[in-house]
Amino acid sequence: MIDCMSDLLVAVLDDDADLAATVARLLTRNGVAARAFVAPQDILAMLPDRALGCVISDIQMGEMDGFAFADVLRVRDPAVALVFMTAWPTTAHAVDAVRRHGGLDYLEKPIDEPRLIAAVSEGLAWSKRERRIAAATASFTRREREVFNLLVRGHSNKEIAEHLAISARTVEDHRAAIVAKTKTNGLAQLVALSRGEET
Repeated sequence: MIDCMSDLLVAVLDDDADLAATVARLLTRNGVAARAFVAPQDILAMLPDRALGCVISDIQMGEMDGFAFADVLRVRDPAVALVFMTAWPTTAHAVDAVRRHGGLDYLEKPIDEPRLIAAVSEGLAWSKRERRIAAATASFTRREREVFNLLVRGHSNKEIAEHLAISARTVEDHRAAIVAKTKTNGLAQLVALSRGEET
């Protein structure tokens, strides 16, 4: 059973309605809020009103294939995890699924249930983490985001100042604003925040 992620919906997309419904039922039996879809447009129409944690998408569909759909989805909501599935696996598709389109897994039909559950569990955890980071850093200015990204990678104020061509004093000011906006207490909590961990 997958726990504590029921607020995020898992969408199962396949132009074979029976298969989409079967996968959605399998996930529901494992404690996941899942819904079957046969058209990419139906999922896109839900955004941004409904938060999606993970989309399991067939690759070969009618007007819009799974990769084209993934590209559109990522623009609309970058915190949705993607898992691809296909009845016609190829090495090229497997590489594209992961490298070019950010998929967490590439599943062959018929779907291996334990692998599907593992992929969805990982996807929901990733999505929740990404949403936490986005919420905590939403109020950052562009410069604060730059300072934050360098800070959590272990750079000193002096190194950040040199990298961004600003004064160390300005870095300190940005750092103070970052701490105030995130309500964190020190570098360790900022690093934890950058990883999507609870602070």
